[in-house]
Amino acid sequence: MTKTRKFNFKQWFKDEVKKLHYVNFLFLTLAGIINATGVTLFLTPVGLYDGGFSGTSFFLSQVTPLNLSIFLVILNFPFFLLGFKKLGLPFIVYSLYAIGMYSLFAWLYQSVFGLDFSLGSPVVQDEVLLAAVFGGIISGVGSGLTIRFGGAIDGVEVLGVLFAKKINLSIGTFVMIYNAILYIIAGAVMSNWLLALYSVIAYACGLKAVDFVVDGFDKAKSAFIISDKHEEVAEALSAEFGRGVTVLDAEGYYSKANKTIIYCVINRFEVSKLKEIIQSIDPHAFVAINDVTDSMSKNLRYSRFDKKRKPTETISATATATSDTPTTEPTEDNQ
Repeated sequence: MTKTRKFNFKQWFKDEVKKLHYVNFLFLTLAGIINATGVTLFLTPVGLYDGGFSGTSFFLSQVTPLNLSIFLVILNFPFFLLGFKKLGLPFIVYSLYAIGMYSLFAWLYQSVFGLDFSLGSPVVQDEVLLAAVFGGIISGVGSGLTIRFGGAIDGVEVLGVLFAKKINLSIGTFVMIYNAILYIIAGAVMSNWLLALYSVIAYACGLKAVDFVVDGFDKAKSAFIISDKHEEVAEALSAEFGRGVTVLDAEGYYSKANKTIIYCVINRFEVSKLKEIIQSIDPHAFVAINDVTDSMSKNLRYSRFDKKRKPTETISATATATSDTPTTEPTEDNQ
C-alpha cells in the first residue's frame, strides 16, 4: 500500500512567501495612492461612481452614515479571503495590501489632509465631465499598476474569477454587468441619472487606462511569414531587431508543397521596418501580423556579441495572440 503524503502547510507557506517581492509592495503602495487620488479627489466629490466595489462603497456611504474607506474594507476583504485557495497567497497578499493602501489614503484625503470639498472636487470643482475623464483615467492607472504587480484592487474581479464560469460568462462580462446594475440602482435611488451616465464615461476611461498600463505602450505584435527565401528573411530580421526567430515546417494545403513559416515577436514601432525588410528580400512573401496581449521571456533579445547563438535560433517565449483579424500582406499563393 502506498502512503498518502500529508500536506505540509508550514513548508507550503514558506514557499509561497518566497514568491513575494518587496519591489511589488513599493509599486502597490503607489497604486493605492493613485487609485485613492482618482476616486476621492475627482469622482466622489461630484457624485460620480467608480466601478466595482469602489463604486458600491461610495454609493453605500451616501445612503448610510459609514465612511467610504470602511466599506472598501468590508466589501473587498471577504471575497479575497474566499478566493485564497484558487488565487494563491501572493495574489491575495498583494491585493489586500493595495486595497489597504487605497482605503488608508482615501480616509486621509477625506478626513486628515484638510482638503476643501465644499465646491466639489478640490481639483476641478463642479466640472463633472472633467472629473469623469480624469478621475477615470487616474483610478484606471492605479488599478492597472495593481494588476501589473500581481494583485487586484477590486473584489468584483475576484468575484468574477470565482463565479463567472458557473453562469457561463467571461470575467470581463461579469464585471461589466455588475457595474451596469450598480449604475442603474444608484441612478434610481439617488434620482440622478445624469451622474450615473457620467459614471459610465469614467468607467470607460478607466478601462482604457487599465489596458494601457497592463499591456504597456510598447505593445507587442507577432508576425507569421511564409517565404521561399526564408533563410535570408530570418537572418535579416534577427540581425535588424536583435532577437531570435522561430522557423516552423509546414505544408501548403492546395499545392502540397513543403513550406517554411518564420515566426517572430516585435513591437508596434518595428512593424513598418519588418515589412520593408521582407519586401526588399521577397516581394511575394505572405505576412500575417497579430496583436500579442502578453509575452514572457528572458531572451527575446540576445547579445549581438554572443557568437554561439545562430541568427535563426528559436525564441523561448510564451505569447498570447488576440482574436483580432490579422493584418495580411498576401500576394502569390504561397500557402
